[in-house]
Amino acid sequence: MDIRIFQKGFNFSQDGPGNRLVYHLQGCNLRCPWCSNPEGLSFHGGTVYPIEEIVDEIRRSSLMFFDGGGITLTGGEASMQFDAIKELLRIVHDEGIHTCIETNGTHPDLPELFPYLDLIIMDVKHYDCERHKSVTGVSCENTFHNIISAIAAREDIALRIPLIGGFNSSREDAEHFAALFQELGVPGHATLELLCYHEYGKSKYDSLSLPYTMDDKAFISSQTLKSFREILSASGLTLVTT
Repeated sequence: MDIRIFQKGFNFSQDGPGNRLVYHLQGCNLRCPWCSNPEGLSFHGGTVYPIEEIVDEIRRSSLMFFDGGGITLTGGEASMQFDAIKELLRIVHDEGIHTCIETNGTHPDLPELFPYLDLIIMDVKHYDCERHKSVTGVSCENTFHNIISAIAAREDIALRIPLIGGFNSSREDAEHFAALFQELGVPGHATLELLCYHEYGKSKYDSLSLPYTMDDKAFISSQTLKSFREILSASGLTLVTT
């Protein structure tokens, strides 16, 4: 069984705790116009690696997993290569290596990975599934179901909201997000991170001959961020910055 990867390397405390070997898997089911890794959208491209080769690389890198580090699968959307990552995570997790996935949470079978994950980092891009679908191409209903399943399974979960001006950044949006997390039963030990819009991936779109449709209205002011944090914190959520 193979896994298609477009980027890999170490990152400290940004994609999970400690020093981590991060694999960016090829292919994504969403089409978020602000995506900073457009090279990972297509299900083609990248480099194909046999699982055995990846496992061997992880084993050889294990001395680098300091401060609670390990491996993180991200994307693209890692769950799009579901069977392959399930097998990879099973092998690595059984060897006592800390495992993490960064996901949009839309895969209906995501809970099958929970036994092999030490941390789940899940994007919650919007509270309104119709609005989510109109912008990204896919509803977020499965994301909500998977959050509930993770909570029920007592999984370690970290939530992230990519704050995008004109999409989900108003005061009313913050209040709706707070209500959503209360409805889903997000526990106090779960963390929430706000990721403000940036243009770090903009130059990639030209090189890929893809249109970049975002404009300056998408940027988040410091006051907007402050207000958003205050509303979510007041609802009992634990906000973090990585």
